[in-house]
Amino acid sequence: MADTIRRVSYFYTSIPDKPGEGTRLLDVLRRAGVNLLALHAFPSARKAQVDFVPSDAGVFAAAAKGAKIKLSKPKTAFLVDGDDRVGALAGVLGRLASAKINVTAVTGLCAGMGRYGAILWVKQRDVTKAAAALGAM
Repeated sequence: MADTIRRVSYFYTSIPDKPGEGTRLLDVLRRAGVNLLALHAFPSARKAQVDFVPSDAGVFAAAAKGAKIKLSKPKTAFLVDGDDRVGALAGVLGRLASAKINVTAVTGLCAGMGRYGAILWVKQRDVTKAAAALGAM
């Protein structure tokens, strides 16, 4: 089965980089019924940046607003999923390299049951070109 690659909207926020802050944030979203397709967090400028890819941006934005979570404007990333195999992600990244598009960040993982997934970011100015190179939906 071929990989599925789709453009997704993501939002980010900054939170204190200390124990329990991620749990607090995710509990707020869980209670509001927000389903996340991906989450990526990392330290940034003595805080933590948290990137969210919600399945429903409207529900997510309303929940964040209700909880007074300051979000970025929506940006675009690419969500990849497919059958796990040797070199799966290398093939995806190779398509971007052939199109001379630099990948800003990527996170890939085994999803279990023979599946893998990844999220990747390119500069926003390269999104349209990357979507074409990837055949993204």
